[in-house]
Amino acid sequence: MEAIALPPKVELSEEELTRARLYRLLSRLLGTPADQDLLVFLRELKGDESPLGQGLAALSTVAARVSVEEATQEFHDLFIGVTKGELLPYASHYLTGFLNEKPLMELRQAMNELGIARTEASSEPEDHIAALCEIMHGMIVGDYGKPIPLASQFQFFQDHIESWAIKFFEDLEAAKSARLFMSIGLIGRLFME
Repeated sequence: MEAIALPPKVELSEEELTRARLYRLLSRLLGTPADQDLLVFLRELKGDESPLGQGLAALSTVAARVSVEEATQEFHDLFIGVTKGELLPYASHYLTGFLNEKPLMELRQAMNELGIARTEASSEPEDHIAALCEIMHGMIVGDYGKPIPLASQFQFFQDHIESWAIKFFEDLEAAKSARLFMSIGLIGRLFME
């Protein structure tokens, strides 16, 4: 995976770097449609014999057969649609059946307590799966001033991701519009488990 620019004097174990890179990859894949650079990156992924490694290899294989236009259309069909996409990648939706509900309010409170501010560039609510993956990445690498302790990362994961993300990734894996995203669903599900 791509190199991660770390704040000065942040030293992370290989396991922490791998977690951070997977969160960043999922955030990028789920946040905006793939462009040519991302597809090239995905095509170069290598996987080992582990289930997660096989998922990465499968993603690489599919990426080699998908154009930017096809990836953009798939993203649109899954997450945007004419009135709405096939899937709604928000914690509030998965936990309550509605958008902008209590899970979003609780997430915003937790972000405030951790000193994590919403980026002005984003138009999506903070409980979007891509935003949550980006927050986890930032907690690991110290994007919020310094790395957040592992116990706090785990608590945040339990409180705001664990209760719904596996179901989201299962749904993504099985989505009728998913081609490239079938492998992304697999990777996300395995990583969350």
